[in-house]
Amino acid sequence: MTALVNNSTSLFRLSPLIRITLLSLYIALTIPLPFLAKVTAAPVPPIWLWIGISIGFIALYAALSERVILDDQGIQVTYPLWVPKWFRHGWSLPWSEVKELKPRTTGQGGLVYYFLSQEGKAYLLPMRVAGFAKLVREVQAKTGIDTTNVIPLSQPWMYLILLVFTLLLLLVDAWTVTTAIALN
Repeated sequence: MTALVNNSTSLFRLSPLIRITLLSLYIALTIPLPFLAKVTAAPVPPIWLWIGISIGFIALYAALSERVILDDQGIQVTYPLWVPKWFRHGWSLPWSEVKELKPRTTGQGGLVYYFLSQEGKAYLLPMRVAGFAKLVREVQAKTGIDTTNVIPLSQPWMYLILLVFTLLLLLVDAWTVTTAIALN
């Protein structure tokens, strides 16, 4: 979701599809654990698993709360005030410091882009935001760098497929939890 903060400032948040998919996958992978721990008399008490799952959910939600702010001065990646700086710290880069946008291949064969500053520091271009096409158009307008061939690493259909399989996993989880409760 892109928001125009004022006439010259744009705010880009993480795509809701990505956020919902990843949070749902986390829930699908972890929620059965305390129930199964109780049924199998695991050495870790279910309450500790619930605490760990809750902390993990908050940490994941914090990581997925990234915001990208573009204004006349530069680009910033920020997080809400409730996210501790030691956990997720953002960065900012003035437009005057942007030297180029450099593509890099990932270990899985994808392509990501880094802003290179005049000092040679690299800053990852946020690619999971809603309104990514608008973001790269604004980057091109502010820097003069050609962003015509810059596309997001993951396409929406990839997250849709993951979401469908996550929903199927949640159905299996419902059966697993129901069975575990019935055994007690």
